[in-house]
Amino acid sequence: MIIKIESDKNEFIKDVSKLQQKKYRNLTNQYLVEGPHLIKEALQAKVLKKLFFVNDIDFDFVDSYQVSEKVMKKLSSVESLQGIIGVCEKKSQVFLSDKILLLDNVQDPGNIGTLMRSAVAFGFNTIVADSSVDFYNDKVIRSSQGAVMKINLINMNILDFIERNPDYRYFVTDLRSNIFLEDHDLSYNKIGIILGNEGQGVSDDVIRSVSNSLKIRIQDMESLNVGVAGSIIMYEVYKRGIKL
Repeated sequence: MIIKIESDKNEFIKDVSKLQQKKYRNLTNQYLVEGPHLIKEALQAKVLKKLFFVNDIDFDFVDSYQVSEKVMKKLSSVESLQGIIGVCEKKSQVFLSDKILLLDNVQDPGNIGTLMRSAVAFGFNTIVADSSVDFYNDKVIRSSQGAVMKINLINMNILDFIERNPDYRYFVTDLRSNIFLEDHDLSYNKIGIILGNEGQGVSDDVIRSVSNSLKIRIQDMESLNVGVAGSIIMYEVYKRGIKL
């Protein structure tokens, strides 16, 4: 059954709109997605719990609500409405993949989304984030193009993670390193790649805790965007045939 809601003052709508805030996403273990593509991805990932739409659609898989444009604007985080929004449930953290990406204070949502897409594409099916932007930030979700629903996401202090998981071979990006990416043996059964903040890079404490540092060979530029750099490194590991 489809329920119709016209007023943006509706208490249910007010509660759902709170998912635009990180603290409510954490409290409820839910988040919002917007647009037909992300709704389709959420359905395929089996994380879609509620659906809100403006125009008539034939849909009865989850709790469905036909709403006014005023209500849609209250739920939306973009200026140009797409007319359809879903409430999704965060996936449970159930495993650690053999290839892991670790993010130390990465703050740009676009970079996180890009890294999620590359991680899925190249088999890094777990991302660990320390003091980084929220995985379920609306800009992260949009830039991930649905990858956020396909990956194991963990918020944890990186030093603690390394200490608890010593069976991984960790590599940290560091512009001061004397060893280039192509010079490293990356053929380990369990491998972790550590990326850092857009401006400061990986913290010195984390760098000191890891015996393997690397940098990407480039020309005419001081450094690469962290989303680009991480994607290159993950592809290099993938290309060398790491088995999951």
